[in-house]
Amino acid sequence: MSSRSALSRRGFLGTSLLFVAGAAVACNGDPQGTAAAKGAKVTLTQWYHQYGEEGTQAAVKRYAEQYTKANPDVAVNVVWGADTSQYETKLNAALLGADAPDIFELGDFRAEMARKGQLAPLDDVYGSAKDGFNKADLDYLTVDGKLYGIKTIDDVMVLFYRRSMLKKAGVTPPTTFDELVDAAKKLTDGDVKGLFLGNDGIGDSPYLLAWSQGKDLIDGKKVVYADAASSISGLRDLHTDKSLLLGFTTDWYDAGAFTQGAAAMQWCGLWALPTIEKALGDDFGVVPWPAHGATGRPVARLGGWTQAVNAKSKHVEEAKNYLKWLWIEQADIQIDWAVKYGFHVPPQTEVAAKTPGLNKGAAKGTVAIGTKNGVSFPAEWTQAMQAEFIAAAADIAKGAAPEKTLKKAQAKGQADLDKQMG
Repeated sequence: MSSRSALSRRGFLGTSLLFVAGAAVACNGDPQGTAAAKGAKVTLTQWYHQYGEEGTQAAVKRYAEQYTKANPDVAVNVVWGADTSQYETKLNAALLGADAPDIFELGDFRAEMARKGQLAPLDDVYGSAKDGFNKADLDYLTVDGKLYGIKTIDDVMVLFYRRSMLKKAGVTPPTTFDELVDAAKKLTDGDVKGLFLGNDGIGDSPYLLAWSQGKDLIDGKKVVYADAASSISGLRDLHTDKSLLLGFTTDWYDAGAFTQGAAAMQWCGLWALPTIEKALGDDFGVVPWPAHGATGRPVARLGGWTQAVNAKSKHVEEAKNYLKWLWIEQADIQIDWAVKYGFHVPPQTEVAAKTPGLNKGAAKGTVAIGTKNGVSFPAEWTQAMQAEFIAAAADIAKGAAPEKTLKKAQAKGQADLDKQMG
């Protein structure tokens, strides 16, 4: 269920089903009338983007059916939507109209939506359970002191390494960026490269380098990633050493380069771990992205999808109650969603600890890394900011002056942020 999954393209409203008192009824354009006929007083419409993993659509329908069985006054109209590339556009359009969903998914949570009054605050939904969630997720979903979403899965991204290759080269898993550069160089041998960050040689590394220096992308009302010029300049070392694998047949979010022995180390996500285990057995390990400098810290990026409530819904309280039941109270459902149709981490620490497959070996280590070292994008981060930042990092890797290049990109990002803040 990673946002990186290969998704097929289908019609957006082609598979909507309504669950009323435990029975599935095809949605015919009058869901409220259908619900009333079956005895439900309220119909909630819940939008999902189209997941690529088999079984996900049936699962979300089943969850809705379970809720209606327990709460016969509430029907849930599950709308299985467009693929990732189309979903957000369709959602944004729907939220401006009269037929907007009551509950919907967000691949990239955006603070701007909360500040525009499109999202209902969910602090009361979390209640006392708030302390049991990954802090990085809570920080990500907090806008001006209030929580506006609930993560449904955490996709933890870590550095995978081949034990046998490191042992042969006399290298230990890196704990600092200097060690990473040195290890990548020593592990580069013939057709094997030391490190795979992505086909462009950049991937997630600019974010990771900034965070691992102890810096951030945005601080309050300021874009500040130029403060990480010293760490981001390290990309030049990796490129100069020619220790990076470039232009592989699959990109960083697929484990092919790692399992096929084209790279001794690869930045990838927990979702790929079952494939890696099948191919390599126990000949691999995981570590966070290493700290940069004396004041730095190891980090791991957290991805995953979020569900939110439409602040303009006629049934905000009923929608909140459904989200509370689904993503706070139902541990079995959260486990099912995380590992039955992919390999992900439930955001609640206690639920993750009892999830089959996540309590041993590299998976357990990855969960621990996500809890201790997890970092998420700021809620104000936009696609435009991302494009400018990545382009600047790519120029630095090729030899551009780090501080000057980042400040130029940062100025454009600041204009974007100022516009958000009104």
